[in-house]
Amino acid sequence: MRFHVDGRRVEADPRAGQSLRTLLRESGAASVKKGCDAGDCGACAVLLDGDPVHSCVVPALRAADRAVTTAAGLAPGDDLHPAQEALAAGFGFQCGFCTPGMSVTASCLGPDDLPELDRRLKGSLCRCTGYRPIREAIRSSVLGPVRTTGSREGDGVGSSVVPEAARRIVQGLEPYTFDEVPEGALVLRVVGSPHAHARILSIDAREALAVPGVIAVYTHADAPPARYSTARHEQRQDDPDDTRMLDDVVRHVGQRVAAVLAETSTAAERACGLVRVEYEVLPAVFDPEEARRPGAPLVHAERTIEDRVADASRNVVAQLHTGYGGDADAALAASAVTVSGTWRTGRSAHAQLETHGAVGWLDDDGRLVIRSSTQVPFLTRDELCTLFDLPQEKVRVFAPRVGGGFGGKQEMFTEDLVAFAVLRTGRPVAYEYSRADQFWRASLRHPMRVSVALGAEPDGRLTALKLDVLSDTGAYGNHAIGVLFHGCAESVTIYRSPVVRVDAEAVYTHNVPSGAFRGYGLGQVMLGIESALDMLAERLGIDPFELRRINAVREGDPIRSADGHVEDDLVWGSYGLDQCLDLAQDALAHGGEEAPPGWLVGEGMAAAMIATLAPRGHFAQATATLDADGAFTLRTGTAEFGNGTTTVQRQIAASVFGVELARIRLAHADTDAVSYDTGAFASAGITVAGKALHAACLALRDRIVAEGAARAGVPVGACTFTPTAVRTPAGDIPLARLAGLTASGEERGDHRSLAFNVHAVRVAVDPETGVVRILRNVHAADAGFVMNPAQCRGQIEGGVAQGVGAALYEEVIVEEGQVRNPAFRTYRVPQSADIPDVEILFADTSDDLGPFGAKSMSESPYNPVAPAIGNAIARALGRRPFVQPFTRERVWRLAQGA
Repeated sequence: MRFHVDGRRVEADPRAGQSLRTLLRESGAASVKKGCDAGDCGACAVLLDGDPVHSCVVPALRAADRAVTTAAGLAPGDDLHPAQEALAAGFGFQCGFCTPGMSVTASCLGPDDLPELDRRLKGSLCRCTGYRPIREAIRSSVLGPVRTTGSREGDGVGSSVVPEAARRIVQGLEPYTFDEVPEGALVLRVVGSPHAHARILSIDAREALAVPGVIAVYTHADAPPARYSTARHEQRQDDPDDTRMLDDVVRHVGQRVAAVLAETSTAAERACGLVRVEYEVLPAVFDPEEARRPGAPLVHAERTIEDRVADASRNVVAQLHTGYGGDADAALAASAVTVSGTWRTGRSAHAQLETHGAVGWLDDDGRLVIRSSTQVPFLTRDELCTLFDLPQEKVRVFAPRVGGGFGGKQEMFTEDLVAFAVLRTGRPVAYEYSRADQFWRASLRHPMRVSVALGAEPDGRLTALKLDVLSDTGAYGNHAIGVLFHGCAESVTIYRSPVVRVDAEAVYTHNVPSGAFRGYGLGQVMLGIESALDMLAERLGIDPFELRRINAVREGDPIRSADGHVEDDLVWGSYGLDQCLDLAQDALAHGGEEAPPGWLVGEGMAAAMIATLAPRGHFAQATATLDADGAFTLRTGTAEFGNGTTTVQRQIAASVFGVELARIRLAHADTDAVSYDTGAFASAGITVAGKALHAACLALRDRIVAEGAARAGVPVGACTFTPTAVRTPAGDIPLARLAGLTASGEERGDHRSLAFNVHAVRVAVDPETGVVRILRNVHAADAGFVMNPAQCRGQIEGGVAQGVGAALYEEVIVEEGQVRNPAFRTYRVPQSADIPDVEILFADTSDDLGPFGAKSMSESPYNPVAPAIGNAIARALGRRPFVQPFTRERVWRLAQGA
């Protein structure tokens, strides 16, 4: 059939049942993205004869003799459509994966659509931004003129510089992992287990191998025997080695059983259905309470303490039983006032619009090359080297722009199989998760049971804090240890209590695996502690903001861990909690929507503290080079997935060298670019990689001056650096004459500072339906010096939006090991209508550790949102919710007194 794509004539022969999305991508239209393949997210939106459609649910044959317009063709040449101009200038994107589809949708909207804008955006999901900048950009593009949020005050730090990739992103021209796949790449698909626990007795792949185009079927008999963890950390021993690439025992529904390699996805998927597997079904356990009782089925009976598993005989991966100050029960009994409760948090999905995936090949030198949607290219490289016994120089891993992470891509879910298949066949291989795979084979946020008891004096001073946590890590222990320990750290450390007791365990079950998620355990534990504090405030008749002021740590206090010892690597680089409490309380008292008649109104708040980087070392190396044209080339290892680090890192260099951003180039997220970088997690893009780059730029500037002084034959102290030359008493030496000079910088993360966040809301609750509406939404952040205000605001808005989703809507339902809602149609990612604007307020602080005084601010905004909303619901109804998410059904039952 013939059709036109962005004015280009295309001839194609679509397969039976093929969607327009896949045909467009096969025809070279990489601007059309895959987010769900179910018509739920809008990442694939195009115009079909001028009408917007989700191309993933349009049969390819319907495009015959018609015109398709993608984001790349909305305007002639390199021009942008007004909607694209507004989205680019107004920071209407972060990771940018949804943005091409969002641009297409926005291009169709006019003035009559603005009163119903949220409804018009119902089919377009954004996981990163919180929607406010998207709504503002659309209104600006429709009503004109296009407004820019970008700074006109220069290109250095402190300015709202628009990301360099903005124009490419809104057009869909910025490449992601699967936008550039080597010609002739084989397609990898996986056969998943239908059982939660079973031993594989036999696998018959003969029918599968007979399918035309199938190259190989790999099973546990082919896979390396080594065990490892999918989780990636600087310290490899932080996670249990409990995973095998393909195992003869499956421990959760959906686990890999066999991998099929074929010339096409159609052949691979057909062959997957023809692989015959004989199982011996084994007993399974799904309740974490039951899992640690004597006699429960063991998930990893063969694991030992040497595998970093605390007690495999009880399915306990990690445990923490500690405290200080004496007997917590006695202290509670002696307290004037006590409160207690048990909270439960559900599973959340990361719901990044770009799914997990990797492409691999051998380069001309025979090196293994992996192009991956990852937050941790260096850690992935190192584990592949370990797994396949390869030297580091024989493996290259790099990440193009990543379509969302949120901690979920601090894992190695696809790269191992891709590397294995490439090494076995010598051919390029591509393995891309489906949306359902994200729910079955990736990881989810750890569901937890959090029990809290607090004691206090009549004036509100805490006398005792007792915490009991049970975390369900699922079938594998990736991140189980770190999430448990981190979750019980800053959530407790933020308050001064003379007596503290913590009992916490992370337990294996035969549920789908849990893993790293924004906040890394703090959000779950804070729900219990912050809710208990609100109960205490009610009992004592003390304002909840004031109760935090009475009990929160103050600058200069010893920073104690759960066992009472002072954390040597945590330092008071700055302190902004007092300002955050004042800012949020004052803002909450003013403004906001009116509640509908008959709805009940309540206010709630919560505070949060987080260390500005991961403990026990987070390393980064960076280089800066002076080029022949007077520009500067930077090299860092940090991945860009909407965290904004590539923009801020260029701004750091622009500030050091005093030049415009046009003279700053950046290579990043490539193991060939620099010697090492732990990775883009724990909000380390600025506080670690940015600090290393700052050091490299300062060193290069000094070296340029020293070289200029040497050439002029004058003392260094008599020379100065300018953006165009080294000024010497003997005359200016142009920078171009000093080209080739390079300097490096390093940061080892030996010390960590602390950042604070306070969230406050006013909600209205309809007791007849259980609907919760946020009337006032306020967030105060202690971000230190704000390097890029618009980007930092966007990070906070995105974190708050994800927190609102976790509080009210999002829950992966798992019953007897089966995921019941593995699609966006049934897993409720918030839409534009669900996320009200949030007022962002910054504390006026400057941190001693961060570059230019900055702190990290990617994870922390998420943590206090759910407890603040839960506290507001409790105040509105006079009854407290104890199960998160606080869905409409649960709130309705609560309102009815159930």
